[in-house]
Amino acid sequence: MTDTSDQPTDQQERRARGLAMMKQVYGWDITAVDGDFMELTVDHLFGDIWSRDGFTVAERRLLLIGLLMGAGLDDVLGLQLDAATRLGELDEHQLRDLVIFFSHYAGWPRGAKLNTTVEELIARTRRAQ
Repeated sequence: MTDTSDQPTDQQERRARGLAMMKQVYGWDITAVDGDFMELTVDHLFGDIWSRDGFTVAERRLLLIGLLMGAGLDDVLGLQLDAATRLGELDEHQLRDLVIFFSHYAGWPRGAKLNTTVEELIARTRRAQ
């Protein structure tokens, strides 16, 4: 009989995959996975959904940015734009192009808000360099 006590379980593998994907998506480590919400976020959203084949992380992020912008979810949108910029997925030109593109589909008021968010992010990024 083979001893499997030191082998990871499916849940442990899922958790490890989720933590690794969160680091890839946001560029930082999650140090605590406490409570049902965080467990589902790490294990399901990042361990299963973000880890699926079909789209790259950068492609998924662009889809998410469009959805968040269209829904007016500015706080989460800012987090995604920041991560995309820090991780080199979007540069200044691409950020500004998103503003123009989304403004025509999601409406000018949301586009104006996105423009402010993007310009503030670009200014912060330049100051940090």
